[in-house]
Amino acid sequence: MYNNGKRYLRKSRTDQMLAGVCGGLAEYLGVDSTMVRLAWAICVVFGGAGLLLYIIAAIIIPYE
Repeated sequence: MYNNGKRYLRKSRTDQMLAGVCGGLAEYLGVDSTMVRLAWAICVVFGGAGLLLYIIAAIIIPYE
């Protein structure tokens, strides 16, 4: 995830349930992936835009 001191957002191949977006985001932020998944689920249930954002992220974020 680090290259010349820079962090890059990548989907996780090891910590994934669907596409690895939450696992990769958790690695990037340095938090537990369960917390990211919980926050994303809350956004889907209450906001509705979470599902669309997940699909877009799954398409545009590359794998590690």
